[in-house]
Amino acid sequence: MTKDEKERYNANALVRGLEILKLFSEERPTLSLVEIAKELEVSRTVPFRLLYTLQTLGYLDQDENTKRYNLTPKVLELGFAFLSTLKLPEIAQPYLEKLRDETGASCHLSILDGHEVVYVGSAPVRGVSAINVNIGLRLPAHAIANGKVQLAYQLKEQLNQILYGSQLKPYTEKTQTDLIDFQQELETIRHRGYAITKGEFHHGIQSVAAPIFDRSGKVIAAINVVATETTFHDDFIEKVALPKVLETSATLSGFMGYHFTN
Repeated sequence: MTKDEKERYNANALVRGLEILKLFSEERPTLSLVEIAKELEVSRTVPFRLLYTLQTLGYLDQDENTKRYNLTPKVLELGFAFLSTLKLPEIAQPYLEKLRDETGASCHLSILDGHEVVYVGSAPVRGVSAINVNIGLRLPAHAIANGKVQLAYQLKEQLNQILYGSQLKPYTEKTQTDLIDFQQELETIRHRGYAITKGEFHHGIQSVAAPIFDRSGKVIAAINVVATETTFHDDFIEKVALPKVLETSATLSGFMGYHFTN
């Protein structure tokens, strides 16, 4: 298609409308008709109808007193529609790497599949003390932090199906195998919003995990930091890793459209 043909098929009104939406920013949360026309280098009559249309569609709002325009939350739907076309591992990868660099420990992304977790993303550290996993690895959910935190947010009916359909197999003497005690532990995890395990699947391995929610509030994955007890100090998980994991999980949940409430 030639340049002239592209120009002929170009929807100028749509182009102008998108340009208007892009004018708003943190530094300029509101704009007047005059300011918008000036930015677009057109007369005021050009953006007026577009502003009215955007307002009618719900993407813009106008203050009755100041006559200034501002974006509405509906514009977020455009971003969420784009993000939903991407796979969570692709979105999460740079944040996993950032979390690894900030903590110095391996970081992973996993999803729940029945009574197991499946690893779908990873940012490993290198060295003798590195704890790394392969994408696609399955591990028992009841014995690891990223499994427990996802189990904790399951609907009661679904959780019962998962738990009663499996055995809480012991992997070390610290593995929780009592069903009643395990369910109480999940309640605690759900209440505080994260899970910590120390030596429940492997001796000397500690981990902290937090959930990632979608727009509906459903847990779709978990992010965790895992480290050896010999390499990292006693307070590493609680004092260093936990706040970073919670921050990262909140960011990724936000990208999925989830809004945290106080």
